[in-house]
Amino acid sequence: MGMTMIEKLLARKAGIPRVQAGDTVVVDVDMCVLIDLQFATTWVQPVRIADPERVAVVMDHAVPAPSLKDATGGTHARAFVKEFGIERFYDVGRHGICHEVIAENGLARPGEILACTDSHTCAAGAYNTGARGLGPVEMYAILCTGSTWFQVSPTVRYELTGRLPGYVSGKDIFLHIAATWGDATNQNLEYGGPGLASVPMNDRRTIATQGAEISADFSTFGVDDVLRSFLAERGVTGFEAADADPDAAYLDVRTVDLDGLEPYVARPGTVSGNAVPVSDIEHRRLDQAFIGSCANGQLEDLRIAAEILDGRTVAPGVRLLVTPASQQVYREAMKAGYLQILADAGAVVTNSTCGACFGYHMGVLGPGEVCLTSSTRNFTGRMGSTEAEIFMAAPATVAASAVTGYITDPRSLA
Repeated sequence: MGMTMIEKLLARKAGIPRVQAGDTVVVDVDMCVLIDLQFATTWVQPVRIADPERVAVVMDHAVPAPSLKDATGGTHARAFVKEFGIERFYDVGRHGICHEVIAENGLARPGEILACTDSHTCAAGAYNTGARGLGPVEMYAILCTGSTWFQVSPTVRYELTGRLPGYVSGKDIFLHIAATWGDATNQNLEYGGPGLASVPMNDRRTIATQGAEISADFSTFGVDDVLRSFLAERGVTGFEAADADPDAAYLDVRTVDLDGLEPYVARPGTVSGNAVPVSDIEHRRLDQAFIGSCANGQLEDLRIAAEILDGRTVAPGVRLLVTPASQQVYREAMKAGYLQILADAGAVVTNSTCGACFGYHMGVLGPGEVCLTSSTRNFTGRMGSTEAEIFMAAPATVAASAVTGYITDPRSLA
């Protein structure tokens, strides 16, 4: 019996011929990414680290520092990278949401293991990377030893067929999956099939990122021409892909017909079993609309939003916040004119940060407010008050809804 993508990857990194569901393996970690929050809590400077070349530090959640605690964490991070000669340091000005920075700088490579403090590290699975978010204590251990352990979970395979229709994106694919099959606790997710070629890299990363919201362990995509082109543009070469064997054993194989999809919206509280086609959603007025986060603050997301908002105006009483996923995305969107269009429409374009997504700064919700977000989570209290409601949708739906003032099918504005 053959192995799935993640099984093959874990076996290779553990230095053994094969693994299967239920096994526990110790693996070498190719890239260890630390974020600013790790330095702002209980940071203790290590005496030694395993390999400075396999470490990156990204300032992303609280940037620029909105509190004294965060500012102090910044001094810890700068002292750490200086002492150990860590070159991959993405400080203010080079910063961004860590998963965007990881992608831009080729830190996630096919067939390798990447670990990061953030729970959405599964985002790098879009690049055929075994990527997992781990707690700060385990990340500290990886930093010092260069290795970690995983228990191998069974894998569910999603076969994509057809082609993505207009105004349907990776977020909609994910919300359809979450609505149809629910949680994937203690499972790995694998994506492939003939329809994958029509899904661009930004949408693949959105799907992989959102795997955390259905509790998946790993979310992985195979290496195809679309990914090879993406990696070549970022100077990523010399990798060994982890491809699934034809006779790999799966817990289940499920088909997603892209041709039949339409924009989706998740109601507040969760995404599992809680998303519906936008045509079925109730009429809800909005106080805030948010486009951004590691899942949907990519350049293509801003392009789509600008296309919908061009020549239009944000509805009275609605705050539209747009957060580019990195400083690089911010600059590219500015050069392309997207930010001008968004600002002219009445949107507020913020600095690149995780702030609004996790209810910390740059867009916190108040009691009784309703938000439509393209970020990663919609559970109660995620973006501020526990008395606020958070609906989730793709950037196209968020942009269209900001114009009308209520949750709206973006195809109605095309």
